[in-house]
Amino acid sequence: MKLEELKEAHPEAEQVELWAEDEARLGLKPVIRRVWAPVGKRPAARFKRGYEWTYLYGFVRPESGEVFWLILPTVNVELFSMALKEFAEEVGAGKGKRILLVVDRAGWHTGGEVEVPEGIHLEFLPSGSPELQPAERLWPLTNEAVANGLFEEIEELEETLAERCVELLDQTEAIRDLTNYHWWPEAS
Repeated sequence: MKLEELKEAHPEAEQVELWAEDEARLGLKPVIRRVWAPVGKRPAARFKRGYEWTYLYGFVRPESGEVFWLILPTVNVELFSMALKEFAEEVGAGKGKRILLVVDRAGWHTGGEVEVPEGIHLEFLPSGSPELQPAERLWPLTNEAVANGLFEEIEELEETLAERCVELLDQTEAIRDLTNYHWWPEAS
């Protein structure tokens, strides 16, 4: 559904906004990045082989740089439905405010059991096209807080991610510059 079609289908809506959503998997296996070191010295990176994961759900409105975050234990239809409900409540989606939410074609997005709240309308990207998803551009920003870090417990990682997400709430200009593609349509 296009923005114009959504506006025509819901003339009672005072606002129509365009958002994007994606999920990132992070875990005890660290995000490794390059670091500066003195000449002739090799930097040491602590490493733990861990296969426990958490998922960061990121919603972004590229036009304004607004974001909404959720940290959840996994990805599935039930948790995606819950994330949609929380998001809809946070942004005030309903009869008077419609949200066209761009998502990829992950199985938990396309399953027939997904409960889409009033005011939220899903728009699916073509398969295999992550470069079209503005929310994909959020992950380097969130990964900064955990890069080269060693976390003993998944709760430590989640706490660090939560702190970073709170910091990013105030960085709307940087997020807008990163996610608002020149071809991304403007909503009302």
